[in-house]
Amino acid sequence: MNKKNLIPANEFCIHHNIAVSFISSLHENGLIKVTTIEETSYIHKNQLPELERIIRFSGDLDINIEGIESIIHLLNQIDRMQREITSLKNQLSLFESV
Repeated sequence: MNKKNLIPANEFCIHHNIAVSFISSLHENGLIKVTTIEETSYIHKNQLPELERIIRFSGDLDINIEGIESIIHLLNQIDRMQREITSLKNQLSLFESV
């Protein structure tokens, strides 16, 4: 497997001053995906923005994993509804111009 887009979880944890068990808990709760190669856990680069947002929720706001899970679910729901509203506005514009 190509490791160029993967970051070792332990290095990420050292850089962000968090426990490796936190990454494991996030993975177990389905909030992030972790790839294990030769007994080393890796995080894909495309997950970094979401993972850093989760770390801010946990560290700055002192929110537990269950709370983070709820927040992410609600934010995803809001994003989905905003896309639907935009789509409906576009459809409405088409009908109004006829």
